[in-house]
Amino acid sequence: MIGIIGGSGLEDPKLLANAKEVTIKTPFGVHAPIKTGEINGTRVAILSRHGYDHEYMPSTIPYQANIFALTELGVKAIIATSACGSLREEIAPGTLSFPNQFIDRTTKREQSFSSEGNVLHESMAEPFSKELRDILVKKTEELGFDFSADTTLITVEGPRFSTKAESELFRSWNCDLINMTTVPEVCLAKEKKIAYQVVNLVTDYDCWREGETAVTFELVLARVKTNAEKVKKLIIEVLSEVEKKAF
Repeated sequence: MIGIIGGSGLEDPKLLANAKEVTIKTPFGVHAPIKTGEINGTRVAILSRHGYDHEYMPSTIPYQANIFALTELGVKAIIATSACGSLREEIAPGTLSFPNQFIDRTTKREQSFSSEGNVLHESMAEPFSKELRDILVKKTEELGFDFSADTTLITVEGPRFSTKAESELFRSWNCDLINMTTVPEVCLAKEKKIAYQVVNLVTDYDCWREGETAVTFELVLARVKTNAEKVKKLIIEVLSEVEKKAF
């Protein structure tokens, strides 16, 4: 089974065959809504990261429960989707980006399944799945979508956006993208030995670019709506190939 996190629109009953909503009991509380079913014959579990009514803000998403539940369902690979800001002139809004590294600036989130007496020290040198990323990049090229790959993503706590000083600081650190949700999602998936790759949909230039309107939630939503179909098409197109991989 392949996990899809964030996938707005992918839970469409016309798209998802044999759809049903499932609930998994976890030691980490209640997970976000999950729908299982098939897309073109491939079994998938679609998790709505923020909830169907966007009830979870970035800091309160039940990350541990989410990843635990997907593990219990037998998910071996996760394709996550996330809106993000660009910290580089050449990575324009509408671009898809596939990071291979992250920098963590979150402060309030549990990043491990460790418990007292069972401490896990997971290597995070290569946090994302190169195999999964290569499949996504190849298909993106075939579809003719603008993209960037092997980028560095910085995840901030949110829900507020950056100050200009912060945005310039992150640029000076050679970060390419900024979002609010990839950490600790990727860390928890890594602990559970699940191949994980985020597809970042670039919606804005954060607030560093002179002459550009600073990012707002309304701007992000509008850009996501405009470009969501390309993300959906990409994921649908790669599912059968991902399914063949022995993750």
